[in-house]
Amino acid sequence: MTFKSHPVAELFEQRQLTLIAGPCVIESYDVCREVAERVQQACLKRGIGYIFKASFDKANRTSIHSYRGPGLEEGLKTLAKIRDDLDVPVLTDIHEPYHAEASKDVVDVIQIPAFLCRQTDLLVSAAKSGVPTNIKKGQFLAPADMRHAVAKFKEAGGKHVAVTERGSTFGYNNLVVDMRSLKEMADVCRTPVVFDATHSVQKPGAGDGTTGGDRTLAPLLARAAAAVGIDGLFCEVHPDPKNAKSDGPNSLTFSLLEQLLDEVCAIDAAIRAVRATHERRNA
Repeated sequence: MTFKSHPVAELFEQRQLTLIAGPCVIESYDVCREVAERVQQACLKRGIGYIFKASFDKANRTSIHSYRGPGLEEGLKTLAKIRDDLDVPVLTDIHEPYHAEASKDVVDVIQIPAFLCRQTDLLVSAAKSGVPTNIKKGQFLAPADMRHAVAKFKEAGGKHVAVTERGSTFGYNNLVVDMRSLKEMADVCRTPVVFDATHSVQKPGAGDGTTGGDRTLAPLLARAAAAVGIDGLFCEVHPDPKNAKSDGPNSLTFSLLEQLLDEVCAIDAAIRAVRATHERRNA
């Protein structure tokens, strides 16, 4: 499968299982290329879609001293090169309305960060760009409340949109995932639903001026989400997570990603087969 015959907009409509994965932040072209190549091959082997992700700026780092990224101009150059060199769709976050206009000719998917999912101007700018958009559910929102974010996007003229579950705040420095939210968002938002397996195992602010996390729990949550039924899976992946410049504790190694994909793809195939059987019986 190539994305020339399956553009991102069609993936959104067809509900084909798609992996969104890459390093949290752009550290260098070489790191991005290594991740993109390895993950692309893993997805091709399993017959699933792939969208490369990386941020040009992480505007919500815990500490002012933390690495944020190369910035808009240099970051978009890196993303464009990854897209062209590997023929793979790319996704990046935006934090300001003008980022949408600047990014629209480079990226295949715009992402609205969880903390900013209620920012009307940001959602409207993404919609007006015409680029398929992934809106992450805020850690502070009930699943059904995401319908308002989707409504803002669609009423501003946006067409292709997905929503992503990435855990909810549970006390201090902890997140939990209510798997019911996946179905609830699918029902009320009527969009593809993505599960973010790695941000869901974050421990926000739990490090010394950094975010903590436990990457070994990501496969467990991903299996549960696949059993509920998802259209996409989101994972942060790094060649050397211990030395990643952002989100290292919850980023997956290549071997852990391979394990996770084997499990998720097996469950996803079983769920889709059962649903197809029921649909034929009820036809």
